[in-house]
Amino acid sequence: MRTWSGGIDTEKYIKRWMQALALAAVFMMCPVSVLWEHVDTEAGSRERDSIRPQIALTFDDGPNAQYTPLLLDGLKERDVKASFFVIGANIEKDGNEEIIRRMHEEGHLIGNHTYHHADLSNMSAEDAHRELQMTDRLVRDITGEEPMLVRPPFGEFPQGLEELDKLYVKWTVDSRDWVTKNTQEIVRKVVTDTKENDIILMHDCYGTSVEAALQIIDALQERGYEFVTADQLLMK
Repeated sequence: MRTWSGGIDTEKYIKRWMQALALAAVFMMCPVSVLWEHVDTEAGSRERDSIRPQIALTFDDGPNAQYTPLLLDGLKERDVKASFFVIGANIEKDGNEEIIRRMHEEGHLIGNHTYHHADLSNMSAEDAHRELQMTDRLVRDITGEEPMLVRPPFGEFPQGLEELDKLYVKWTVDSRDWVTKNTQEIVRKVVTDTKENDIILMHDCYGTSVEAALQIIDALQERGYEFVTADQLLMK
């Protein structure tokens, strides 16, 4: 499977619609009351902002006890919702359960990034399922909801069939924040590369990434972009 890119071609167009249909099927499994609550609380803002180009800001490899709360503070101040693809092992250390609870309470999307940041393509179906299941259980125990979206580590999908009740989501803009660790370079790259409907990949385990993310939000909001969670973007 290929990573989305900012351009448009037939394969990517078909893949995007397949992902949207898969996510719709997942939503059909949710209680109607949960779906209605989400629609009811978000309908007004979506209607007001319907003409604004939308993008999704996503963060991998957290939660991080030092940096994720700072990021959540900045997102709250800016009234921006993001998508966090979390690692199970990181949830279980440093009291990070409270960070997951805060993400949920503040309306961010919580996705699954496996328990050990494992390369699913090098694992048996049984082991890959276990990696996802362990993180699912942790998030469900904290929030009462199981993640529906999966960000496969390294962008590598599992061999054979994927989890039927999951939607695997990659990215279209790679900030390369884990390589550069330079705030201004990260901001420059993302602001330059981002277009409507892009999914931006960042990490909430570096101070430079958190600083860059907040500057990116400010810059792209000034350009008229609306930040939404990954599921909202896929369901357009």
